[in-house]
Amino acid sequence: MAVAAGLLLFVATTAIAQVIVSTAPQLVGRTPSMATGPAGPLPKWIVDDQRRMRAYPDQPPVIPHSIEGYELSVNANRCMSCHKREFIQDSGAPMISVTHYMTRDGQMIADVSPRRYFCTACHVPQADVRPLVNNTFRDMSELGFKPAGSE
Repeated sequence: MAVAAGLLLFVATTAIAQVIVSTAPQLVGRTPSMATGPAGPLPKWIVDDQRRMRAYPDQPPVIPHSIEGYELSVNANRCMSCHKREFIQDSGAPMISVTHYMTRDGQMIADVSPRRYFCTACHVPQADVRPLVNNTFRDMSELGFKPAGSE
């Protein structure tokens, strides 16, 4: 009796699964999901060393120069050779934010916080490419808002 019930349950779930698979909408259309195509050309990086305006107040600044060949590992961080507090006088690079010298609890420390050590987790170089998604963002200054004290 138990074997017959188990067999009936197996046949019923198999039949239901076949019906569901045939009626589920295909998300990828006629192209197989594992299809490959030719790779596009690599983008040209913007390396003009011009600082870009941020799109919103807490946006991490973008990297305006090439970082090709930079070592960024647990053992070394090439970015710090110019952007660390003690090297900015000689390099002329902007200093990393003081928030990079804070612990998770807001305590100031003498060196860069381990959670802020891997720069490219937040800061990215820019490529000269067409945006993947149309952007309708407008800065507050474009909307008619004026900075406090400007009138």
